[in-house]
Amino acid sequence: MKTIAAREIKRRGIQAVEDALKEGPVHIIKNDQPTFVVLDEEHYRELVEAQEQACVARIKASLQDVKAKRVRRVTAKKLIEELGLED
Repeated sequence: MKTIAAREIKRRGIQAVEDALKEGPVHIIKNDQPTFVVLDEEHYRELVEAQEQACVARIKASLQDVKAKRVRRVTAKKLIEELGLED
């Protein structure tokens, strides 16, 4: 991933970021630490869509577990007892 120092952005302005984005996402380095990541809009939308799809997949899997009776409802106290975690 391309990196650019915050001071370079301060010196050159947004053009410094635009130039770096041509190579993909850009880490912004501030005080010698990666602090921010800048993405182009298309890449950002792809990440958001992938995250939403993963969330839906987890919900579907959970519902399938409930339907297949692979889950059960117990209190926290009961679970602690079953796991032998009580002092």
